[in-house]
Amino acid sequence: MNSKTIAAWKNPIILLVTIGIANIGEWIYFIALNLAVLESSGNNALAVTGLYIMQPLATVLTNFWAGSLIDRLNKRTLLIALNLIRAGVIALLPFFSSLWIVYFIVFTLGSANAVFQPTSMSYITRTLAAAQIKKFNSFRSLIDSGAFLIGPAVAGILLAFGTPNFAILTNAAALFSAGVLTLFLPNVETISEKALHEKLSLNMLKADFKAVQSFSLSYRLIMKIYFSFSGITVMATALDSLEATFSISVLNLSNQEYGFLVSVAGAGILVGSIATVAVADSLSLALMMGGGTLLVSIGYLIYAFSTSFIAASIGFFVLAFSLAFANTGFQSFYQLNIPVDLMGRIGSLYGLVESLFTMIMILLFGITTQFMTLRSIIILGSLGTLSISLILWKASSKKVETNFELID
Repeated sequence: MNSKTIAAWKNPIILLVTIGIANIGEWIYFIALNLAVLESSGNNALAVTGLYIMQPLATVLTNFWAGSLIDRLNKRTLLIALNLIRAGVIALLPFFSSLWIVYFIVFTLGSANAVFQPTSMSYITRTLAAAQIKKFNSFRSLIDSGAFLIGPAVAGILLAFGTPNFAILTNAAALFSAGVLTLFLPNVETISEKALHEKLSLNMLKADFKAVQSFSLSYRLIMKIYFSFSGITVMATALDSLEATFSISVLNLSNQEYGFLVSVAGAGILVGSIATVAVADSLSLALMMGGGTLLVSIGYLIYAFSTSFIAASIGFFVLAFSLAFANTGFQSFYQLNIPVDLMGRIGSLYGLVESLFTMIMILLFGITTQFMTLRSIIILGSLGTLSISLILWKASSKKVETNFELID
C-alpha cells in the first residue's frame, strides 16, 4: 500500500475504528444492562422485556422529525455531539435504581441512536470516494461481526471482575472516546445560513415528506430495491423472535446446544465478512444483494425444515455467511443511489416505517403461534423471505440510472 493509498484511507480507517469501539461498547451495555435490571427487579423477566420495547418505541417517536434536522445540520458536529450525549446518558444509569427512570434513560438513548444511524450514513457517504464504498462496507461488516464475538467476551471479562454498573460505565467511556476520535475527521459540508436558522415546524415536516415522496416516485426502481431489502429485514427479525422457542421446544435442543447454535451464526457472519473483504471489489452490487439475500432465505428454509442440531447449524451458518454479503451490497447500493442531501430524511422516514412493520410482524407471528405450529410459522416466514429475495434479485439486476450516481 503506497503513501497515496494510505492517505486516501486515513479518514475511512478512523471511521472504522470509531464504529468498532461503539459496536463493542454496545454489546457490553446490552448484556450488562439486562443483568442490572434483572438483578434490581428481583429476576423479573417482564422488567427486562420493557427494555426491548424502548428502542423501537424511541425510533417510532423520533424518526418522523429526525431526518429534517439531520439534513440541515453539520453531520460531523452532530456525530460528535451524539456520541458525547450517548456517553453521558449511559453514565447516568448506574446512579438510578428506579426502573421507570432507567426506562426513561434507555428511551432517551434509543432516540439518540435513532438520530445517530442516518447521520452516520450521510457523513460516511460524504467522506468516502465512490470507489472506496464497497471496500469500506465490507470492512464495516467484518468489524460488526467481530464486535458480535468480541463484545460479549469483553462483557464477560468485565462482569467476572466487576459489576454490571462497572461494565455500563466502561461503555460510556468507549462512546466518549469515539466522540473524541470523530474530532480528527474532516468537516465535509457547508450548511447554508437559511438551513441554520430554519426551525422545526409542521410546514417543514410536510415539505420534507413531499421531497421524500417526490424522490420515491421519480426513482421507483431504487425504492423497489430499498423496500425489498427492508422487507427481508422485517421478516428476518420476526423469524428471529421465534428462534429460541423453535430451537428448544421443537428441535429439542438443550440450552448449551442453542448457545452453540448462536456461536455457529457468529462464526458464519465472521467468515462471510472475511470473504466479503476479499472479493467485494470483484462482485456487482446486484450479486451481493440479490444473491446474498437469496442464500439468507435458503438458510432460513434449511433451519425451518431441520430435525437435528447438525441441520439447524448448517442453516444458521448459511444464512449468517450470506448476510455479510447482503448487508455490504445493500449499504453500498444505498450510498451510491440515494442523494446525500436527502439521506437523513429518507433513512429516518422509511426507518420509521420499517420499525412499525417489524413490531407488527413480531406481534403477528406471536399471535399466530396460538393457531399454528411453530414449524409451520417458521416455514411460511422463510418462504415469504425467499419470495421477497427473488423480487430483490430481479429488481437489482436492472440498470439503475440517477442524476447523482450509478449502481455498479
